Amino acid sequence: MSSNDPLHGLTLQAILAALVERIGWEGLAREVDVRCFKHEPSIKSSLTFLRKTPWARAKVEQLYLQQFRP
Repeated sequence: MSSNDPLHGLTLQAILAALVERIGWEGLAREVDVRCFKHEPSIKSSLTFLRKTPWARAKVEQLYLQQFRP
């Protein structure tokens, strides 16, 4: 059975790592205005924040789709 979800099988960590590699923390901070991307950003602290903050996670997932959609 295939999923229609384009993010199926991707972890939040994988999404975040791919975005940091492609656009950097500065790019992430520009696109998603949250403190965890601006002040001493790290994957670990960002994951903690995004898991607790559905609106921010949704923005990060949307940004990933914009950046990596074929």
